[in-house]
Amino acid sequence: MNDNKLKKRIIRMNSSLKKVYHPMKEFSDRAVVKTLDEYKKLYKESVLNPEGFWGNVADELHWFKYWKHIREGSTYESKWFVGAKTNISYNCLDRHLSTPERNKAAIIWEGEPGETRTLTYLQLHSEVSKFSNVLLAKGVKKGDRVVIYMGMVPEMAIAMLACARIGATHSVVFAGFSPEALKDRILELKAKIVIASDLAVRRGSNIYLKPAVDAALESCQDVSTVILFRRLHESSVKIVNGRDFWWHDLMAEASDNCDAAHLDSEHPLFILFTSGTMGKAKGIIHTTAGYMTAAYYSFKLVFDIQPTDVYWCTADFGFATGHTYGLYAPLLNGVTMLMYEGAPVTPQPDVMWKLIDKHKVSIFFTAPTYVKNLMRMGEGWVSKYDLSSLRVLALGGEPVNPKVWFWFYKMVGKERCPIIDAWWQTETGSFMLASIPGVTPLKPGSVTLPLPGILAEVVDKNGHRVKTGENGFLVLKDSWPSIARGIWGNKKRYKEDYWAGFGGDFFTGDGARKDKDGYFWILGRVDDVVTVSGNRISTLEIENALHTHKDVAEVAVIGRPDDLKGNSIVAFITLKEGANASLLLKEEMRNHVMVEIGHIARPDEIRFTEALPKTRNGKIVRRLLREIASGGVVLGDLSSIENISALEFLRELEEEF
Repeated sequence: MNDNKLKKRIIRMNSSLKKVYHPMKEFSDRAVVKTLDEYKKLYKESVLNPEGFWGNVADELHWFKYWKHIREGSTYESKWFVGAKTNISYNCLDRHLSTPERNKAAIIWEGEPGETRTLTYLQLHSEVSKFSNVLLAKGVKKGDRVVIYMGMVPEMAIAMLACARIGATHSVVFAGFSPEALKDRILELKAKIVIASDLAVRRGSNIYLKPAVDAALESCQDVSTVILFRRLHESSVKIVNGRDFWWHDLMAEASDNCDAAHLDSEHPLFILFTSGTMGKAKGIIHTTAGYMTAAYYSFKLVFDIQPTDVYWCTADFGFATGHTYGLYAPLLNGVTMLMYEGAPVTPQPDVMWKLIDKHKVSIFFTAPTYVKNLMRMGEGWVSKYDLSSLRVLALGGEPVNPKVWFWFYKMVGKERCPIIDAWWQTETGSFMLASIPGVTPLKPGSVTLPLPGILAEVVDKNGHRVKTGENGFLVLKDSWPSIARGIWGNKKRYKEDYWAGFGGDFFTGDGARKDKDGYFWILGRVDDVVTVSGNRISTLEIENALHTHKDVAEVAVIGRPDDLKGNSIVAFITLKEGANASLLLKEEMRNHVMVEIGHIARPDEIRFTEALPKTRNGKIVRRLLREIASGGVVLGDLSSIENISALEFLRELEEEF
């Protein structure tokens, strides 16, 4: 390609990235909300009268007993639908059994090796009722915590829904986490029962989970029961008599009749651990009614749900996206959902497109990381499949690069599918900022506008609104039904981490800016939590893991921007006297983190250094490490650094890489 052609191509690309993509008429005609003016009117009503707005939404769901008050209190102490009784499992399943959805596919499951299973709403209801009775027979009571450690199989969904049905609070631990991480969560929750798979199939390999369970339970003597799902018949695992029971044996004896418990609106539905800036993972608590209502409504609105949709969210149920938009919200809306066991590039990079073609997926929600990966593998993997069933595409989990947005729009959606770029967090429970098909003009890279009922703003460190176009801190004002009710075992930390600054508003930990149209642009984390492949990981938690290695004297971990994963993890380490730096030692330390936390926390790079830059009070200046690791110029005030010579050494170290 000559210089002129290349120049023209670059101009066309830049023009595409800055273009505003207006809604298509076919969406506007049948959408839940049909015009931008209608959205603006609805939004205004929702923030002026949030109780009335959310009460109308809640009326679309089933309640055993109606509320006395829509909301009591505000901010971190708010309660929603006070006095009401309901059950999310009932609303996901029983509510549909008197409708045509009764015999409609609820879950279409594809195993990575190629197996396929389909469960209708009626069949899923039967399986959930059976497993509910299994749990009750094992002594599980309302309010007990149940830990789930499984691969992406339908039984994982059944286990979650069964816990919700009887009022047990579930806590799903991602199957990629180590025995140490599993142990910590079991002990934190004082759980007495673990539900696990014998193994998980991913990336062409069998990941054996039962040995991890056994290792974790060596320190968890209170766990009296392990229920084990057999993923592959040929697997051979150690069974502890009196403690371990096979899923299929227990289900064979269980009745499929189990009434859903009438649960208080504020009954804890689940506890999901997420990384925190203080290093220790935080158990975020979500309750029943408010979470259910916001999940139901945000899904219905943002994905423009139609009765014939086949929906696929690629998120693992071990994370927040998998909870809300992988399981609960789709079933609350009576949607057919696709569930895939394996990695989005296994057995080949065309697996996502192949499954979309095979099952005629109409709504596809994935992480930008996966799209970046597939972009690098070339357009040929996409173009050989019929993706004409798609009508809505969605991205979430991290800020979206405009080039990724445009490739997704052009190559996958064929320039006819609106792209939902949504922002939310584990703590918010549901989408806060997102576009609406048929309503919102799209700008590649922007999460657009707040959803009805959500008040968002960009402020400075004093909580004052910044000028249009200026960078600031993203905060959420007031409260909303799906807001987290606290951190398990640490109410004080919840208030201090999220509500102590910025004028008492909810601090999201993200930087942002607003443009002249009021659109929000997310700039990423401003604390010491990094997002890797859509997963939030605490840098301090990784530092703590590295500190347990015998040769580590001091360590600082930072996130470096990465085109593929969002961030890569870089560790700067000073060694103890007598330890010798080597490539072998680096690999040993990387694997050490994998054992302590899990593979997603494994550092991409380790740099040995003689010293780390510190302030006079001994605090490591991580800002400088980020700039050095990114290959940028060291900027800002350096007067507070005591050992300025450390910077020169690190610059020399940079040249070696």
